[in-house]
Amino acid sequence: MSLAELEKRMQVIEDTEAIKKLHQNYINLMDNIRYDEVPDLFTDDATVEIRSSGVKKGKKEINEIYQMIKGFYNGGVARHIGHMCVEPDIKVDGNNAQGTWLIYFFDSIPKQSWVQGINECEYRKEKGKWLISKLKFTRTLASDPSLYP
Repeated sequence: MSLAELEKRMQVIEDTEAIKKLHQNYINLMDNIRYDEVPDLFTDDATVEIRSSGVKKGKKEINEIYQMIKGFYNGGVARHIGHMCVEPDIKVDGNNAQGTWLIYFFDSIPKQSWVQGINECEYRKEKGKWLISKLKFTRTLASDPSLYP
């Protein structure tokens, strides 16, 4: 293996780890109901589709969807929620990447419930920093049939 091939492989490993950290940050912001900061993780032209929200494009519309989610969790009843983001499958191609993640989230108030879903993502490296350029969350299973799909 040549030095150039080794450097390319090393760059893919570093980029993959940076994307994992980016997605971990996204999940941590969601867990801590810090939805105001979520749009900063996206490119200016990003798209987001969560469940039946339709496709939202650009940071203004993305902010609107996360503010709606924030209102749901802060509205009236203090809720306890936790997310798990597992089984990343990331493919890096230069300054672009694709990834899928298995997502679980758990509520404990007003009752215990859980939802399983898939995050299908695209990422783009801009000015040396990885950002989410597309995120689609699809529910695949839930503890309560009314929570699925």
